Amino acid sequence: MQRVFACRTRPSRNILKSFTSALNLSRSSHSLPFATVDVEEISQSQPAKVLNLVQGKWTGSSNWNTILDPLNGESFIKIAEVDETEIKPFVESLSKCSKHGLHNPFKSPERYLLYGDITAKAARMLSLPKVSDFFSRLIQRVAPKSYQQAFGEVYVTQKFLENFSGDQVRFLARSFSVPGNHLGQQSHGYRWPYGPVAIVTPFNFPLEIPVLQLMGALYMGNKPLLKVDSKVSIVMEQMMRLLHYCGLPMEDVDYINSDGKTMNKLLLEANPQMTLFTGSSRVAEKLAVDLKGRIKLEDAGFDWKILGPDVQEVDYVAWVCDQDAYACSGQKCSAQSILFMHENWSKTTLLPKLKDLAERRKLEDLTIGPVLTFTTGAMLEHAEKLLDIPGSKLLFGGKPLENHSIPSIYGAIKPTAVYIPLEEILKVNNYELVMKEIFGPFQIITEYKDDQLPMVLDALERMHAHLTAAVVSNDPIFLQEVIGKSVNGTTYAGLRARTTGAPQNHWFGPAGDPRGAGIGTPEAIKVVWSCHREIIYDYGPLPRNWEIPPST
Repeated sequence: MQRVFACRTRPSRNILKSFTSALNLSRSSHSLPFATVDVEEISQSQPAKVLNLVQGKWTGSSNWNTILDPLNGESFIKIAEVDETEIKPFVESLSKCSKHGLHNPFKSPERYLLYGDITAKAARMLSLPKVSDFFSRLIQRVAPKSYQQAFGEVYVTQKFLENFSGDQVRFLARSFSVPGNHLGQQSHGYRWPYGPVAIVTPFNFPLEIPVLQLMGALYMGNKPLLKVDSKVSIVMEQMMRLLHYCGLPMEDVDYINSDGKTMNKLLLEANPQMTLFTGSSRVAEKLAVDLKGRIKLEDAGFDWKILGPDVQEVDYVAWVCDQDAYACSGQKCSAQSILFMHENWSKTTLLPKLKDLAERRKLEDLTIGPVLTFTTGAMLEHAEKLLDIPGSKLLFGGKPLENHSIPSIYGAIKPTAVYIPLEEILKVNNYELVMKEIFGPFQIITEYKDDQLPMVLDALERMHAHLTAAVVSNDPIFLQEVIGKSVNGTTYAGLRARTTGAPQNHWFGPAGDPRGAGIGTPEAIKVVWSCHREIIYDYGPLPRNWEIPPST
């Protein structure tokens, strides 16, 4: 699931200026009432420890997994990872929650107010410069990205919490009524929780994605079991402690660290009513089968951008393309994977500007950094396979980063772009290779002519994941053609269109799949974390002189 603002939005200069003043404050966690770690002191000599939360208690494990610092390879975090023999308490905890949830419109409605208050307090906490800096720096330690990108993730999360403070939680459960056929009859539609649910989230947005999905689940009355990728789970563990400090009941959420195999076994035994999975398409499809379809997915996306025939503001468009492809080292589910460039753009300075922007990124400020799911060798090997396609060429990058101590289990390459002719992309033998998602600073660039737009649309139709997209054009006829013949769930259109940077104020999620999950908005929360329940009241009275009618 997904990603300039960290995941999903770009902060204004004024906002960044005011919040980066936090850097002048002490970064010690000792004065933060919820924190159990000091971001700056986490190291091999002082490793942080990450625990599990089950049935209202923080617990360890018989197995402690060691996480390597992605920038220097030192062992700097110890994770209490639950193995298959230790899942019973988590199974029991979920089983204690009924299918009608911890609250619903007829049961414990005061909990809607409770969560409005918790959310308001958490929003205020994250608005404090010292707290936002704590989480921004913690994100940087485990998922290295620039401070602006990390801060942006915190900012989006804080704004989301602001949005659902006070009465906004109960407004999510708003019902409707329709008149019946006779006096005393009315039908009412309600949003109903699933009860026991599970949430599995990836490494690339260790705060934003789990917080937004977790709070949505809680708002609607569910009891969630949350698992975040162990490489970054310390961020959400600390956020859980902040939420407890703000009044979250300890028993309302379970938090687990485990490997994928153990989590799969737990899900099969606990049998949650619904599981939200954000991450790899391969894992998503396996879970969909294992869980018999009781799942919502915000999976990977090979995200596209089309530059229309109307060329304007080349500098701006080049900058957005660079941000979309290479911010967070390309490790966003919304990252620009392929750029379809009208031939009019190839006559401009767009490509040289893209190269210049990519080459100014450096490891020192983490505008380029380690790739946590692909090795350097794997990414360069993929580039070589693409360069074997006739007519392809390396536009820039294609080399390892230099002078670093990033461990070999992670990737480290310069921002890379490979040009491939459109005709070659569409060939059966090439298509799957070209459209393979590389979750790193890597993109495909191609060119099309006016009469080749149907070929571009054919390339889009053949894709299997439809998350984000951008149509960069102010030509309404062109926009109408492309939008009408594509499907991506979050599509930006117009001169300022992008693929990344979704804030908290609009739906972010795929389309074209009934299992698709959204994030951020009231609609997303209702669709993902509640189902529809219809209750038909029929009080009477009976018609005067009613008699038993003949059988029918």
